[in-house]
Amino acid sequence: MDNQSIKVFKAMNTRLEQQMKFIFELEKLKVVYRQNGTHGGKRRENSAEHSWHVSMMALVLREYCKEKIDIEKTLTMLLIHDVVEIYAGDVFLYDDNARERIKPAEREAAHKIFGLLPEDQKEYFLSTWEEFEKAETKEAQYALVLDNLQPLLNHYAVNNQNIVAKKLSKAQIVAKKTFIKDFSDELWRFALKIIDDSVTMGLYKNE
Repeated sequence: MDNQSIKVFKAMNTRLEQQMKFIFELEKLKVVYRQNGTHGGKRRENSAEHSWHVSMMALVLREYCKEKIDIEKTLTMLLIHDVVEIYAGDVFLYDDNARERIKPAEREAAHKIFGLLPEDQKEYFLSTWEEFEKAETKEAQYALVLDNLQPLLNHYAVNNQNIVAKKLSKAQIVAKKTFIKDFSDELWRFALKIIDDSVTMGLYKNE
């Protein structure tokens, strides 16, 4: 192997090592637990499972987007949108004060975890994460819709008793989720039905 080949190999190996460090770090997302439940009620859903679930939803439900979207961009957003929770933790959607306070920590976490990657990938993932946070593009809006729809489906599907203790009202939930209507009438109508059915099940208060 000549000297030039050795240099190229070392450069590739360094890049691979950086990528592997990031991949190893993602293991920690599997132990960040959310308010969502799982079937049987034995444990809560973790953030890695949530990311997988919303990504599958993006593929299945894209026909309900009013405009054509870049599905790869949306999938990227959904797969990385919660990795900051590895360092910043998960915050309950309905705790507005905590969600505002945690934003600086989430930004710091984004720079830390994406900083494990080679520079080009770091910049790509960081800019994509920021695009999701701003929710200005149609891809980011679709991702945000699914991120908000998935917990409703989860609570209903698994009869999530953990959420009962939060004493959420129908009015609170509708207020948080009503933006879905602007993106898709069909998904919003379904969301309202799920909310009503969840009230009947006793998951939310009928207020």
